[in-house]
Amino acid sequence: MSISLSVLLHAALLGALVYGWMLFRRPPRPAPTLAIEARVVDARSVRGTQQTPPQPAPPVEAPPEPVGPPQPTAEELAQREQQRAQQQAVAEEQRRAEQAAAEQAAAEAVAAEAARRAAAERKAREEAEAQKRAAEEQQRQMEAKEQAQREQDLKRSLAAEEQASKARAGPALASWQSQIAARINRAWLRPPTARPGIECMLNVTQVPGGEVTEVSIGECNGDQAVRESIEAAVYRASPLPPPPDPALFDRHLRIDFKPD
Repeated sequence: MSISLSVLLHAALLGALVYGWMLFRRPPRPAPTLAIEARVVDARSVRGTQQTPPQPAPPVEAPPEPVGPPQPTAEELAQREQQRAQQQAVAEEQRRAEQAAAEQAAAEAVAAEAARRAAAERKAREEAEAQKRAAEEQQRQMEAKEQAQREQDLKRSLAAEEQASKARAGPALASWQSQIAARINRAWLRPPTARPGIECMLNVTQVPGGEVTEVSIGECNGDQAVRESIEAAVYRASPLPPPPDPALFDRHLRIDFKPD
């Protein structure tokens, strides 16, 4: 500030010198004769009327120099804001793309799981149907086998029945029944109440081999003692003689017992 004040003072002094020199070079005018009325005054009284020299204007302070990096301009701020908006748009677009990719991956995973389950269910149904068809085929084969077995058994039974019918129609059956009656007669212990001319119908059940399992007395003209003695005789006669022809064998026999 002192330097600025000194410069201003020197400039004022230089200006005064130039002005005085210009006045000195101008030719003098003839001084007119004037009547001057003067009054003596005290110099102290006019001291206050003296004009004070003009004060120099205060120096203009220079703006402080900026400290640190320069402030961005409005154009730079606009560019930065545009770049920030572009970056946000790119980030948002990337986020949306990632979200869409994740949703697509999840949808594909769900679809793949559904397809896997559908394939597993289809395979299970096919296996179940195959097992069912196999079981049905096996059942049909078993039924066919059983049907064939029944037909064979029926044929054998019919053949045996036919052979037995032929055998019963001949003298072999009567001969076998006579042998059974003779064995029962030999085993019979005649009670005292038995009279001549006894005739009883015997129902005899036997098993293969001739062993008697059950005896019942049908029509009989003997008393209770006779009936019981004949029943006991049948059990004592067991096993009964076998038939001359196996086709004649019958589990249930009807023997006409006439001991006399």
